Amino acid sequence: MRNPALLVIAAAALAGAGVYGWDWYTTGRFLEVTDNAYVQSDVVTVAPKIAGYVARVPVDANQRVAAGDVLLVIDDADYRAKAAQAEAAVQAARASVTVVDSQVALTRSLVKEAEARVESARADQARAQDDLKRYKALNASQYASTQKYQAALADARKAAAAVAQATAALAAERGNLDLLAAQRLQAEAEVARAEASLQEARIALDNTVVRAAGAGVVANRAVEVGQYVAPGRQAMSVVPVDDVYVVANFKETQLARMRVGQSVALHVDAYPDQPLHGVIDSVAPGSGAVFSLLPPDNATGNFTKIVQRVPVKIRLAGAAPAETLLVPGLSVEAEVDTRTEGDRALAGGSFFLAPSTALAAVPKTQP
Repeated sequence: MRNPALLVIAAAALAGAGVYGWDWYTTGRFLEVTDNAYVQSDVVTVAPKIAGYVARVPVDANQRVAAGDVLLVIDDADYRAKAAQAEAAVQAARASVTVVDSQVALTRSLVKEAEARVESARADQARAQDDLKRYKALNASQYASTQKYQAALADARKAAAAVAQATAALAAERGNLDLLAAQRLQAEAEVARAEASLQEARIALDNTVVRAAGAGVVANRAVEVGQYVAPGRQAMSVVPVDDVYVVANFKETQLARMRVGQSVALHVDAYPDQPLHGVIDSVAPGSGAVFSLLPPDNATGNFTKIVQRVPVKIRLAGAAPAETLLVPGLSVEAEVDTRTEGDRALAGGSFFLAPSTALAAVPKTQP
């Protein structure tokens, strides 16, 4: 009686081993599996750019927000006053330019007047020179007295002095024009400085309202109304739960046949009955130990070989079921099917993504 039972057990064991072996040969040997995987997301840290007292916090923790929604409002009384002061400075600077323009117009009129005086003085000088020549000739032939000749000579000298005086006055007025041109440049520079200060004040005023950069869920809210906040201090976080991905830490011995675009089966511990599908998005350019706070230095001390793990980013293919809430930190089991070809268009099917078109469009910095 024992022999038939043993034969049945042995046959069942052999059949099971055969099925397992066939499954491993046809499928299992092509699968790379790890349970060292977690849901992650690009969490956005929200921090104000300016200091001040919190006036309103219109959102609560765990509340969904859309891009552009108001997250935090800082009391703007001081910043409104600074903006008004900067605007007044701009008006004053522009008025200074107007004053200089008026002075330029007046000086141009004075230049024309000085030019007319020069012409008048030169005409008087020409007349005096002609009189001097006539009286000089008449005096030589004794048809005119020496007194008249001397008077004509004095008039000629006075006319020459008048021309020199008028010419100097004209040069002075023209010099005032050059001075006013420099003063106008200075006034224009003051206007530009005041406008820049006004723009800075307006930016600071706008920064009293902190808005969401993208859609997500508010988390880690650390501010309350009346609290003083400093620039750069974390006020809350926004988690884009609709744009999550999985980071699986595979052993280095599992990477040989992995490529970008290969199919991945995902099993989230929180939802064991709802398997998800994903694809390999990219592979980190180094193991986790390389980017740790204290990277290991294997060239010193005793060496113990430890299998390293490399982060692999997996993006979800298609939308997750409506009843599935994927949030960062959930544990996942990832199963990569290395039989799939992957996306050969991405960097020739290598580990890494092809260069971004946006990055390629950025002009190179000239030395």
